[in-house]
Amino acid sequence: QIFFEGKNIADYKPKEMRGLRTKMQIVFQDPYSSLPPRSTVGDILSEPVRVHHIVPPSQVKEYVLKVMEQCGLRDYYYERYPHEFSGGQRQRICIARALVVAPTLVVCDEPVSALDVSIQAQIINLFKHLQEDHGFSIVFIAHDLSMVEFLCDRVAVMYHGRIVELADTK
Repeated sequence: QIFFEGKNIADYKPKEMRGLRTKMQIVFQDPYSSLPPRSTVGDILSEPVRVHHIVPPSQVKEYVLKVMEQCGLRDYYYERYPHEFSGGQRQRICIARALVVAPTLVVCDEPVSALDVSIQAQIINLFKHLQEDHGFSIVFIAHDLSMVEFLCDRVAVMYHGRIVELADTK
């Protein structure tokens, strides 16, 4: 069973899942392999906005640039390709890609483990700031409990795919 907003979505058909795609997003561990190398940042971020009709077509670029700015990305990055960025910048692109559809839940699968420690702190602070501004929930998968404590209200400790401990982070 998979519950989202009080409904078991495990048996949803593809047509039913389409409506949930904007509500749930994921940020992966490796930002480089999760970005299409032949697409510009603008194309990567604009596509879900167009497909899901987030804003009118005439406002797509302006909307994407606003989300980019919120994620710490410069407007001139819009025309650049993923290989032109550092790991931290790529992860910011992945975060922006998740946020352009205004989700209520963002799943973060070890989103900072491949980054330098100083960049890790910047990305965790960005998540905290964005979460406060946009009000989405985060499922943050990590091995570093100090990051989980900083970002999350509750912790589930898993062992062999089963939750063995569930508590407030305090």
